Amino acid sequence: MNTGFVMVVLKVFIASILSVGVMSSVGADSYKANFPVDAKYFGQHMHQLLASSNPTPWPTVKFGTLRLWDAYVQWPLLEPTKGQWDFSKLDKYVEMAESHGVEILLPLGLSPSWASARPSEQSAYAVGNSAEPASMVDWRNYVRTVATRYKGRVHCYELWNEVNLPKFYSGSPEKLVELAQEMYSIIKEVDSTNTVVSPSITGDSTNAKQWLSRYLAAGGGKFADVIGYHFYVTAMPPEVLPSFVSEIKAIVAKYGYSKLPLWNTEAGWRIANTDGTSEKGAPSAWKRLEPDEAASYVARALVLTKASGVERFYWYAWDDGYMGSIEPKTKVIKPAGRAFGQVYEWLVGSFLKQCVQSEALWTCRIVYPDGKQGFIAWTTGNEKNWLPPEQWKVQKIQMLDGRWLAITPNGVTLTHTPVLYVQ
Repeated sequence: MNTGFVMVVLKVFIASILSVGVMSSVGADSYKANFPVDAKYFGQHMHQLLASSNPTPWPTVKFGTLRLWDAYVQWPLLEPTKGQWDFSKLDKYVEMAESHGVEILLPLGLSPSWASARPSEQSAYAVGNSAEPASMVDWRNYVRTVATRYKGRVHCYELWNEVNLPKFYSGSPEKLVELAQEMYSIIKEVDSTNTVVSPSITGDSTNAKQWLSRYLAAGGGKFADVIGYHFYVTAMPPEVLPSFVSEIKAIVAKYGYSKLPLWNTEAGWRIANTDGTSEKGAPSAWKRLEPDEAASYVARALVLTKASGVERFYWYAWDDGYMGSIEPKTKVIKPAGRAFGQVYEWLVGSFLKQCVQSEALWTCRIVYPDGKQGFIAWTTGNEKNWLPPEQWKVQKIQMLDGRWLAITPNGVTLTHTPVLYVQ
């Protein structure tokens, strides 16, 4: 790449945004960009917090919200036999989240075999779990029981998980809208301040987009405060996320729901284990990220997804066996986990205005509450020694691992790993 050309482009761009705040190629709409990044943008999943053997410690990195999927607290485990409830595990999750100041997002989907419309049908879990409930009375009772028990403690509920995959949901979009209508009415009746998230759809396939279209066409958006989507791009780099988000936003807008916030309720990549733990079950088509590359992906994904106007990002998953941010056996935090925490520190409380791509060079502008600015930069091309434009008035640099560096006449080596330049 021609360094001189890039410097000219950057100087022109930076001068324009500093003077008139021009939005660039990847940016949240002007309304949302005028609000600071909230801690709740940073979400996590955790599977083994309550494990009887080698439980996961509560993370030392900061995050604002916890989605309880694959946490063993869905309907089949809460009410394994009709009328017999077991809230012991969910009670503990709620207590832990409250003690750490973390909000819970609770998906309600999956039917117990006894309540299932197709009780002998195979699913990703027990038989019958992916079918809709046979009786709306049972569904209403489940939703009301949970919402009432956790009134004032759990404020966010999601209808169902990855409904375009039959192993998670085998019914029709139209039937799901019926469940959504009942759920929305009950959740709001119990507590009008509760937030209801639409059923999540996953992936960038044609099937996924058609499923979303069909659900919204059937009226599903009327029974949601938020559109949930799983922005998995497991074989591709994070830089494809802005266009992916734009596609989903366009579908949502087509059916008249563009004012609803968009949450990425699950996403991640395969991350190598280095403590000797097998990565059994990892899909062969997924890109396997080595430790430093994984840290880079985490940072770039969080920054670009936020810049695209998505209001939450629930990383999957802190302690997963082959997608984890910690080593499964030793529980040592991987570079990916530390990167998550570092980007939290970079963004929370600041205003992420936009990200700009110039060939392989990416730069994202942050405005802090005191008016000073920061710039996150990385390259998707070859490593190179790079000096930020004079207009940035950079005083110091922070690396993704937390180290601070002084500005030198030769700049720093810019790589795939984002660096923060601060005025």
